[in-house]
Amino acid sequence: MVFMQFSTGIKYSESDLEKAKTYRAKDYPEYVDPAIEALVREMMSGFADKWTVEILDALWDAGTLRFSKLARRVSGISQKMLTQTLRRMERDGLVVRDLYPEVPPKVEYSLSPLGLTRGAAFCNVWVWALENHEAVAVARSHFDANRR
Repeated sequence: MVFMQFSTGIKYSESDLEKAKTYRAKDYPEYVDPAIEALVREMMSGFADKWTVEILDALWDAGTLRFSKLARRVSGISQKMLTQTLRRMERDGLVVRDLYPEVPPKVEYSLSPLGLTRGAAFCNVWVWALENHEAVAVARSHFDANRR
């Protein structure tokens, strides 16, 4: 068994490296349109945004929620931030906003088909975390021990 050692000082086996290769994007093209690259960077910043992830998770679990129920599920978010984030998600095609002409007006939010695919992609982050949380803990511990 061959081991590779990186700057962290942790040794990785060939099977670790083979496993890492399975996470790579398949059939990634040689040339990517700059507009696609810009979209990916934009979406990744939203993907990493705390509130987007929490709203995505809440709507993934609940299906459809009214604004007030969504606000209760996303603990700590202000009304202004919830509104701004939902608008951005709606603009990106991730959320569907249904307005019912009632008094008072009733508004419901749900994930669009595009939002559902993004939710599925986010689930892969959870799978990765489940499979690798111990390795991350070891790396952090090793790093912290060498910083003292």
